[in-house]
Amino acid sequence: MARNDVELLVVDTAEDAAQEAGARLAAVAGGGHIALAGGSTPRRSYEIAAARRSDWSGAEVWWSDERCVPPDDERSNYEMAHEALLARLDVPPRAVHRIRGELTPAEAADDYARELDERELDLVLLGLGPDGHTASLFPNSPALNERERPVVAAEPGLEPFVPRVTFSLPALGRARIIVFLVAGEEKAAAAARAFGDAEPDTSTPASLVRSRAGETIAILDAAAASRLS
Repeated sequence: MARNDVELLVVDTAEDAAQEAGARLAAVAGGGHIALAGGSTPRRSYEIAAARRSDWSGAEVWWSDERCVPPDDERSNYEMAHEALLARLDVPPRAVHRIRGELTPAEAADDYARELDERELDLVLLGLGPDGHTASLFPNSPALNERERPVVAAEPGLEPFVPRVTFSLPALGRARIIVFLVAGEEKAAAAARAFGDAEPDTSTPASLVRSRAGETIAILDAAAASRLS
């Protein structure tokens, strides 16, 4: 079902949603540039992707955002993905492009922007917060106004309250495939605003994130999709 430039895939349970996202990650890992999401929702998908494809030598891995903490900090998006995905692979990706969260936000953003350059990612996995944020693009954040730089510093918008580094809207829009993974009833109102019939708005940043040249897919469990008419 297509809605507001998004292909909606509604499944029964959070596990079903994780399986769908994990399968898509594994498919692209045979040869492509993949940007991973942080937070707790994608952890199971990473475990599934590693089980489905243990050789990621054809892939390069990126992150759509990061908390400004060291890479071994339990709050680090890199650390979570390392535990759930990278450490489980028999053959690692040909390159792992970590956002250097131990730097200042401005330094880390500039560093990652140079590394990313004009590269178009093959798949970007994103989550959705109950407030409508995605990556570290929070409601009405100044970062949403960026139109040139692919990576920007961002203020903390929710716990953990640490500064962030995030892909900008232009960088996300260049991706060939954008996949939102959304599970839980607490995300239902935000999912309706982001993927329903409402006009895109800075109060729901996820509503502004669409692939310009490819496809945007939202994988939702039944609870998250419950307010989509």
